[in-house]
Amino acid sequence: MSKQQKTKRKIPTPKFNYYWIYGAIGFVFLAMILFRSDNPTIKTNEKEFINEMVKEGDVEKIDIITNHLLVKVYITQEALNSKGKYQKIKEPMIGSDINRGPHFRFKIGSVESFKDELNEIEKDVPVEQQITVIYSEAEDWGGIIGWLLPIAIMIVIWLFIMKRMGGGAGGPGSQIFSIGKSKATLFDKDGAVKTTFKDVAGLEGAKEEVEEIVDFLKSPKRYTDLGAKIPKGALLVGPPGTGKTLLAKAVAGEAKVPFFTLSGSDFVEMFVGVGASRVRDLFKTAKEKAPCIIFIDEIDAIGRARGKSGSMGSNDERENTLNQLLTEMDGFGTNSGVILLAATNRADVLDSALLRPGRFDRQIYVDMPDLNERKEIFQVHLKPLKLSEKLDIDFLAKQTPGFSGADIANICNEAALIAARKKKKSVDKQDFLDAVDRFIGGLEKKNKIITKGEKEAIAYHEAGHATVSWLLEHASPLVKVTIIPRGRSLGAAWYLPEERQITTTEQMYDEICAALGGRAAEEITFGKISTGALSDLEKITKQAYAMVSMYGLNDKIGNISFYDSSGQSDYNFQKPYSDKTAELIDQEVKALVDMCYEKTKTILIENKDKLAQIAELLLENEVIFKDDVEKILGKRKKDLDAEKTLADEALLKQPSEQVTSVIKDAENNSDKETIV
Repeated sequence: MSKQQKTKRKIPTPKFNYYWIYGAIGFVFLAMILFRSDNPTIKTNEKEFINEMVKEGDVEKIDIITNHLLVKVYITQEALNSKGKYQKIKEPMIGSDINRGPHFRFKIGSVESFKDELNEIEKDVPVEQQITVIYSEAEDWGGIIGWLLPIAIMIVIWLFIMKRMGGGAGGPGSQIFSIGKSKATLFDKDGAVKTTFKDVAGLEGAKEEVEEIVDFLKSPKRYTDLGAKIPKGALLVGPPGTGKTLLAKAVAGEAKVPFFTLSGSDFVEMFVGVGASRVRDLFKTAKEKAPCIIFIDEIDAIGRARGKSGSMGSNDERENTLNQLLTEMDGFGTNSGVILLAATNRADVLDSALLRPGRFDRQIYVDMPDLNERKEIFQVHLKPLKLSEKLDIDFLAKQTPGFSGADIANICNEAALIAARKKKKSVDKQDFLDAVDRFIGGLEKKNKIITKGEKEAIAYHEAGHATVSWLLEHASPLVKVTIIPRGRSLGAAWYLPEERQITTTEQMYDEICAALGGRAAEEITFGKISTGALSDLEKITKQAYAMVSMYGLNDKIGNISFYDSSGQSDYNFQKPYSDKTAELIDQEVKALVDMCYEKTKTILIENKDKLAQIAELLLENEVIFKDDVEKILGKRKKDLDAEKTLADEALLKQPSEQVTSVIKDAENNSDKETIV
């Protein structure tokens, strides 16, 4: 057998572990407590001791523990053998052939009074037959443990710290030395990130900007020959779920350069100065691996505007971290080859010094996807699903206006779960519609207890929404109405909002009227109102105040907006207007809402019979769709105008009979002047 084979078969010896010391210390203390020299005794009291033991002559001796006021009783061997009442303590102890005691124990008030009482009982007993009394003091194990335990704990902690420090500054046991080190995760060209720009659907504008950064890192000479400089930083800004982090992943997969990623909260620590230290260490490591990219997700955790803290007396640790980040990004020293990529959905709270050119040269806005982008996102998330052949992706994209990429991914997964719950072989159109309904309104609660009167009120409430929104020109198109409870709502009217970039005053008025349709329908039908319009009132109140104080859509307030888009207003008080202006805003908002409410009531009174028909249909079917409403109210004005426009365009494309005859005459006539 070779030496190498012998080495392979050698049994490894266990290595010394510091935890053995901890176990040994714990074992010693446990043994001190459990393995005491005293035999277990039976608890009794002084009265039983006097009447049933001393007067019967069964006691051989007693041991009075003076410091604990405890008496231990030893019974004579004759009493143990002859009297049955001691049968339970007659058995010998483990490791001994006989139970020699002590057999009983009890507490006393004071040693002197107990001694006097015992002497009084035994005054007529001969001296040789009197009970032997022993006085002793027991070791105070509780006190010993009380002062030994803290020392032991200190030793254990010291050993633990020394062990953790022993690994050196770079070893696995170096936490005490690495507390100021960066927590960034490094991905290089051989890293695990496989996401590319092909995996990112939509976001064409954002992808174009970050692709330029990646292209510079791949071929910098093409840019530097022209004297161009790559942006030092790019900030991805947008609502949650729009794909900012996914875009950064694609950059990591495409760049083929070292890519450091971490969260803004990774700089935050309970120790003073740790955040700034981690920033220094991060950029120091990045410079050593330049060219490279640093990605900080949720940078608002450390990038908030300085001096804007609402809590007085808070420490400035976060500000120190931000100051160090500002210096590293564009300070006195050079920082070439390191590109900072960051993401946030709270750009309004970031410090202006962080956003200036030279630090973040570009702010890339990642907006909610439009119709075509939603279609691309659906195509990505539908790949792993087993779909019905009749499924129309264009229809799904049209049914999800205002949905983010994360929302669409959730809809696709929810549709698959619904189809599996129904034991279908593929996911079809209805599953996606159910998934959208659940995402927006919550899970159906068909077993919710609702009285007949409440159900009728809900039906007329939702019928009011449907009627008003249908008859108003600028309200969002209706999709369906339901009185089945979902989530916290008892009923709902589903709309399909138009994808528009600006909103006119008329459109906002019609939206407020449509929201007030439910309450107005209750008042007209029943002569009373309920609390069911809470969400509607909350919505229209915010919208009305926005119209008056933000969008400048009120004649009395005028073309003034009190909205601060930067979030860094220098006002030192809560409202940037006087009390008189605030009172005027309140009056105008109330007047606006009252006007819309009266208009809504007028519409419903004029169509009261149609309102009742829709409500009765809702009570019967619980869910009605656009076609059902159209049969009762007719086609919407907007739909009629659209049909008329299409007909006019088709008519213009077809030449009239008169024009056709002239053309034919011209073709048959060889005289060009006649043609003219």
